[in-house]
Amino acid sequence: MTAALLAAAAVIVLDVYAVVLVVLRAKVYRVALYRPMLLNIGLSTLPVVTAIGVVVGLTVLAPVLTRLADVAADAGVVVLPIYLALATGVWLLLFPNSVYLITELNFSHRTADSPVPLWYDIIQTLVLTLSGLGNAVLSLGILHALFVVYEEPDDAVPPTASWVLAAVVIVLGAVGVYLGRYLRVNSWDVRHPVSLLRKLAAHLRQPGKALEASAFVVTHALLVAVLYVPLFSLTWTSFVATAV
Repeated sequence: MTAALLAAAAVIVLDVYAVVLVVLRAKVYRVALYRPMLLNIGLSTLPVVTAIGVVVGLTVLAPVLTRLADVAADAGVVVLPIYLALATGVWLLLFPNSVYLITELNFSHRTADSPVPLWYDIIQTLVLTLSGLGNAVLSLGILHALFVVYEEPDDAVPPTASWVLAAVVIVLGAVGVYLGRYLRVNSWDVRHPVSLLRKLAAHLRQPGKALEASAFVVTHALLVAVLYVPLFSLTWTSFVATAV
């Protein structure tokens, strides 16, 4: 439990540090405040807030399921999976917002005649990237742990299905980042799936775009996976040891 709390605290510190650097950049060097970065930081924290909300909602739902079980024995078996599916679906739509901060490394906010030193923007974008990755790992870790607990494994090792789920989420997150950066798609555009698919199909039909998209998704997914797998494994092991 201590490891999990420390990890969460580290992510919060990174998020705050990212905001401070963006604000100080404008005040110290007398340049316009780059509001899109602040918006992206806020959006990046939404998956963490949503993941916590899923757990809190489950806690609130528990006594309701207990009462429903007194009325109908199978009520909990039906209601719980529906709640988890819907809540996880909302979280999944928001998840790419955290990994999206990786793309700030393109320095799109910087101009050739900027009075801001290059070293400052390098640190700022690195912190933004790390905070986004931290939010991604933390939010996915929360839902991953919830899935493991829901599956009630026979031993302390997370079941293979939970790792498959995590892998799928990481890949979908990379796909979402590509859609956001190159097609300028937002999470709420899923409300218009036909239009979204047509836009994606037209984009991929352009010469070289399918290969570029594949390379983008693979490299970004591997980056998140390389960080996520050992961090979740260590945190889960620490949690199990504390629980025992």
